[in-house]
Amino acid sequence: MGLFARTVTVMVTALLSHFAMAFEPFVVRDIRLVGVQRIEPGTVFGYLPVTVGSRLDDASAAAAVRALFATGFFKDVRLEVEGDVLIVHLEERPAVASVDISGAREIDAETLKRALRDLGLAESRIYDRAVLERAEQEIKRQYLARSKYGVRITSTVTPLERNRVAVTMAIDEGGDARIAQIRIVGNRVFSERTLIDQMHLTTPTWLSWYTKTDQYSREKLAGDLEALRSYYLNRGYLEMTIDSTQVSIAPDREGVYITVNITEGDRYTVSDISFRGETLGREEDFRRMLTLKPGDVFSGERLSESTKRISDALGAIGYAFANVNAIPTLDRDKRQVSYTISIDPGRRAYVRRINIFGNTRTRDEVIRREMRQFEGAWFDAERIRLSRERIDRLGYFQAVAIDTQPVPDTIDQVDINVTVSERRTGNFTVGIGFSSTEKLILSGSISQPNFLGTGNQLSAEINTSRVQKVISLQATDPYFTPDGISRSIDVYRRNFDASYVNLGDYRITSSGVGLRFGVPYTEYDRVFFGAAWEHTGIRLGNNPPRRYVDYVNTFGTSVSSFLGTLGWLRDSRDSAFVPTRGRLQAANLEFTLPGGDVRYVRGGYNHQWFYPINKDLTIALNGEIAHGRGFGGQPLPLFKNYYAGGIGSVRGFEPNSLGPRDPVDNLPLGGQTKLVGAIELLFPIPGTGNDRSIRGFTFFDVGNVYQRTSIDLSDLRYSVGFGLSWLSPIGPLKLTFGTPLRREPGDRTQRFQFQIGTGF
Repeated sequence: MGLFARTVTVMVTALLSHFAMAFEPFVVRDIRLVGVQRIEPGTVFGYLPVTVGSRLDDASAAAAVRALFATGFFKDVRLEVEGDVLIVHLEERPAVASVDISGAREIDAETLKRALRDLGLAESRIYDRAVLERAEQEIKRQYLARSKYGVRITSTVTPLERNRVAVTMAIDEGGDARIAQIRIVGNRVFSERTLIDQMHLTTPTWLSWYTKTDQYSREKLAGDLEALRSYYLNRGYLEMTIDSTQVSIAPDREGVYITVNITEGDRYTVSDISFRGETLGREEDFRRMLTLKPGDVFSGERLSESTKRISDALGAIGYAFANVNAIPTLDRDKRQVSYTISIDPGRRAYVRRINIFGNTRTRDEVIRREMRQFEGAWFDAERIRLSRERIDRLGYFQAVAIDTQPVPDTIDQVDINVTVSERRTGNFTVGIGFSSTEKLILSGSISQPNFLGTGNQLSAEINTSRVQKVISLQATDPYFTPDGISRSIDVYRRNFDASYVNLGDYRITSSGVGLRFGVPYTEYDRVFFGAAWEHTGIRLGNNPPRRYVDYVNTFGTSVSSFLGTLGWLRDSRDSAFVPTRGRLQAANLEFTLPGGDVRYVRGGYNHQWFYPINKDLTIALNGEIAHGRGFGGQPLPLFKNYYAGGIGSVRGFEPNSLGPRDPVDNLPLGGQTKLVGAIELLFPIPGTGNDRSIRGFTFFDVGNVYQRTSIDLSDLRYSVGFGLSWLSPIGPLKLTFGTPLRREPGDRTQRFQFQIGTGF
């Protein structure tokens, strides 16, 4: 048989492969590849089911063509036979040399490229028109999720040398599709405005550029529909339904119209609540935990709170897997609902192991010593809650979560997983100032409440001001003993030169060292006691104030004192970082001991109270009262007076400017008695979501200092204002703008005030 007669050409399409003519089966002596450019021959042979020495017939030839097409590497595959040699003609698909995206502003171009890479469109991948079309649809989907309904994508494929192509995608984002109208149809009990106020989505407002609440998304609408259901459910409308939701887009694709059709149904009251299942003899206790009682208008929120209380009570006695479910029975004629609370406590569980995750800096023992749930003990939900609060109050973590995980292949064991998210606990504050008298002023302080992850606190302060030079060091070991007794050591030196601020020609130098211990006696309470030595030197200049001349004539230019300190602290806040509930109370007493040159006693009490109005708003009350006086025939030393004004006391007034003034130079003298208070309303900044590190607040401040024991409320100063607190990337930041409501002639005001530091 001649060469022509032995040559067979196989034509293949994407749908069907067949031979132009049949041929006699033969044994393949050799295989040659024709048309291979970028793809390695070894790759082709790896996919080719025919090998040298195998028998080739019609069926195996068709299988070979299908196998090569299935790789997606080739546009065309042809087989030829010359003698005993199989010749494979291949036409490769082009490879993608580059993918460029232009015009993307709403979404980062690199983010889009990563999404396209997951779809198979990326450099060095085989070009496929179908993949490019899917990529266009994916980009459109991402823009539609951001209310960009007018987006247009123009793709250009440019052939290059070596069988490659360059893919360019030009994006025309168009305008934002804003919500032009929200309508609710079918409401009779509540006004449309009231219902729309329950929704997160809104029509454009003055703050929409920041909150983005006027940009439609399917997920946000779904959340708003659930909010509407909850609103009705919490007011007794158990059978409220959302019949349909229509979302239409204006022809210009820049306006979205939302219509929600609802059926409110009837309002139900609670006729009865009963229990079934295993109540462990605590049914009366459980009944007292109910916040929803017979005769009340039904509330889904209050019912959930009731079942949670019962579940928590069971968890507190070891039943970690208790199931508490409320089963309703409707009486539509009477518009009443009765509930049967089914209780299945399950088996009592104990804790096998406590695992800690997320602490990259803080040592495990720092967290474990705050745990009040112990390994090997019965599971106690109340102790776990207390443990979480104690860990959070350390102030080392942005978030603390404690989860319960059943131990595999057991029915009565759990593991406790404590997951923390650490934050930069150190604080480095630098101050730079300039005045005509002092020129350049440098000040700074450094503190690390979690030194080297040990939980020990270390802080230092330095101030180079000509008025106030300070060098101080404080070190605290909160677990000086294993049972939680703390120890603090203080060393300091302070120089105050009054001549630079026109307070008179005198200088005060104070040096001291102190030792203090703290003893916990409940989970929330701690008492402190300590002793210190302090030396104060007064140096008078050419024209000192008369009061300092009198003091030096009486007590001399150098006084030393031995001090005793007593204190009490109660901290029941849910967080030291951003508290939303609980109290912080502190009382302190400082008094001189025998052997010193002065005799005085000072004491004060501070009370902070936080109460959550709802999940977003917190009200905070703060009050402080302090008093000092001399004894043994001596007055309170001038350098122990109290001062008020500025951030931390009465905002809107200059720092330390309130109280009585010297009749000669009209400068503040301070006082023996201090009274300040504040009311704050804390709220999240719109658009920050659940970020607890930034909050806004409004405030009402009141306070003053007095040189006498009695407090004249008519002398109090008042101010109102607003502010922002933020744990910013450069450190703690607090900004306030205060307006005095009551001021007297001579009062110094300062409406804008701020503090800033650097975190590390």
